[in-house]
Amino acid sequence: MQPEDLVRDHTIYACVMGSRAFGLETDGSDTDRRGVFLAPTALFWGFEKPPTHVEGPLPEQFSWELERFCELALRANPNILECLHSPLVEHVNDTGRELLSLRGAFLSRQVYDTFTRYALGQRRKLDADVRTTGTPRWKHAMHLLRLLMTVRDLLCTGELRIDVGDQREPLLAVKRGEVSWARVEARMARLAAETEEALGHTPLPPEPDRARVADFLFRVRRASADQPDAHHEVVQGAVHGGRVGQG
Repeated sequence: MQPEDLVRDHTIYACVMGSRAFGLETDGSDTDRRGVFLAPTALFWGFEKPPTHVEGPLPEQFSWELERFCELALRANPNILECLHSPLVEHVNDTGRELLSLRGAFLSRQVYDTFTRYALGQRRKLDADVRTTGTPRWKHAMHLLRLLMTVRDLLCTGELRIDVGDQREPLLAVKRGEVSWARVEARMARLAAETEEALGHTPLPPEPDRARVADFLFRVRRASADQPDAHHEVVQGAVHGGRVGQG
């Protein structure tokens, strides 16, 4: 089974991410597609394991195998958590719907560390641009502001919303370079302070609900293994591919 076959035949959830999901799209915006596929359990029984992620087959498309996706979500990876909360869902089946029902199980106070650590990395890049060229990359500055607003609001409410809503025009003004870097810096500092304050009274639990996620993954793996002829098809493929020894 080729990697693109896994995406084509076994995707359980697919969405649009990036500027379109954030409500910051313009005429020239790409369509960034992200998804989750469930590799058949029988594929794990051979020496060659299925991939943890696949690029393509469409342009700007990237998909994760379910276990890897859940692992990253439990670590509060910002890109993964935002993928789970995209308002632009292109495909979802019953397993995908159950994954979406677990969105709250992945959220914890760990988002403060992961989101702010990612934000600090982006800020260092912006500062390097300013030192080198005198100005930041304004698109990156806009997205950093968006990220800081997202984690502040997540800690305040316990809910992750990625559409910027009425902040669209102020953020696009930053992207167009219409706001001074000094004002952008001041806003970033204010958001960082508000985020730290929100951590002190957030409704989010200290840790994600790993047991609930583990139960979900076990059940879908077992259901896949119980499908008729699943093991037979993998063994036959190994035989025809010359990977089964004769003694």
